[in-house]
Amino acid sequence: MSFDGRELRNALGRFATGVCIVTAVSDTQQALGMTANSFSSVSLDPPLVLWSLQNNSDAYDVFARPRHFAINILSNKQQAHSSQYARKGQHELDPAHYRLGKYGAPVIRDALVTFECELHATHEGGDHLIIVGEVREMHQRPSGEPLLFYCGSYRELH
Repeated sequence: MSFDGRELRNALGRFATGVCIVTAVSDTQQALGMTANSFSSVSLDPPLVLWSLQNNSDAYDVFARPRHFAINILSNKQQAHSSQYARKGQHELDPAHYRLGKYGAPVIRDALVTFECELHATHEGGDHLIIVGEVREMHQRPSGEPLLFYCGSYRELH
């Protein structure tokens, strides 16, 4: 390898992504959220999406194999939510930020889109766990702009 990990991370950061909060409920019924930008669509039939969880995450046990979880795509008005739930040890959801969805996973209020998922599969992927969910329910706002992340900073569409 002719590059180091920091160089690779910086290069990958040149790919603009949306920002999501993945949500689940712990075994003790605590609603938790984690900011992620590793979201991707997989399949339309069946409807599958994925996200990646770092193996040394402080909330790994909750997010690695939940039966149900939600992927909430944030609007550009929700940067504070993204920053709050990106911090280590700061995953407990503020009750004002969510409601429970049809399958029991927390749904972030005013997200652009929420995909309520049932766990379909997990795959080891280096220092991450790739989590594939089958979309069981979907909620979309009729308007709004996405929160974007590029080169280590939040961005907006112009």
